[in-house]
Amino acid sequence: MVKIINASVSLLRYPLGGATGGSGITHVDVIICDLDTSTGHSGTGFSYVLGGDGRQVAAIGRSLLSNYVVGEELKHPQLIWRKLASSLNRTGRGFGYLAIAAIDLSVWDLYSKIQGVPLGVAMGGELRSVPVYGSGGFGPSQEPEAAAAQALDYVKRGLPAIKLRFSGDVTDLDRLSAVADALPPGVGIMADLNEKANLAQATHLLNACHDFNLMWIEEPLPSHDINAYKKLAAQLSVPIAVGEHHQGLMELAPFFNSQAISIVQPDLAMMGGVTEALRLANIAEYFGVSVAPHFLPALFIHLAAAAPSVRWLEDFPLLEALFHEPLTFDQSGMMELPTAPGHGLAWLDGVREEYGLELDN
Repeated sequence: MVKIINASVSLLRYPLGGATGGSGITHVDVIICDLDTSTGHSGTGFSYVLGGDGRQVAAIGRSLLSNYVVGEELKHPQLIWRKLASSLNRTGRGFGYLAIAAIDLSVWDLYSKIQGVPLGVAMGGELRSVPVYGSGGFGPSQEPEAAAAQALDYVKRGLPAIKLRFSGDVTDLDRLSAVADALPPGVGIMADLNEKANLAQATHLLNACHDFNLMWIEEPLPSHDINAYKKLAAQLSVPIAVGEHHQGLMELAPFFNSQAISIVQPDLAMMGGVTEALRLANIAEYFGVSVAPHFLPALFIHLAAAAPSVRWLEDFPLLEALFHEPLTFDQSGMMELPTAPGHGLAWLDGVREEYGLELDN
């Protein structure tokens, strides 16, 4: 019997050096979970708070580990996830899911290392390659020429598609037009509104974008407004993507049932880990919805191995500088599942000391 004998949670605050992405975040709090077993195996996992304070998440993580993990037999990660998630029955998902994400990933890392297989194989998958689209370096107030240059840089690196950031006003069309003119034939364009528009604004903007044949428009409306999404989907031919702000399958089920989306984008932290992300991907396959996870392609290549519904991975470098040589895409813009046991992400020497925050005992 393998028992989990030690577990710890630590917290990093990683500065980004300026406003980043469509949301303009300037730092990420990273919650790290480390596990050790009676057989000498170890696993590591992480979660994060984008632009916020991770102390409460770390505190919940410590409590969950103490109450439900340390001293217990290492069972299948899905069983452990269910136990952790059920403990939130009277408190709601909230910070709890963000904490569970770090624990869940560490358990899967541990479990797959003991099995001697990559995480994606331990999750029930097989080796496969997945295309990557370029998302980093674009902003909602970016000058058209700068956006075109960034898009061309991605194309030179072999990526088959790029994703712009929209602001919701007429400047988006200038940026989109400049990029479309600069790109060679066959390179796809997506766009992310980061919840900036209302129904009228989104409808007007996307009708104006009709001739550009966008692959999808991401979060054109506030993520909670399912009624507006249903109306927008009924009016437009542009595929709609949502997911990075939703916690778990339960919050996304109405989007599947109403056929309001074509792409779902699970976020590791908001999903509560890869266990729930896999469940979401399986349900998405049933509904014919494609999965394109929110950043972290070196991790989500494992989800892609286990879930055929994962059609795209996103290159949006955010946490990659914290890891030692994280997996990246090849010259044809594809990423292939690594063969080493576990998820393959190892912390770079010194990052815990450089960015670590003190936690209350």
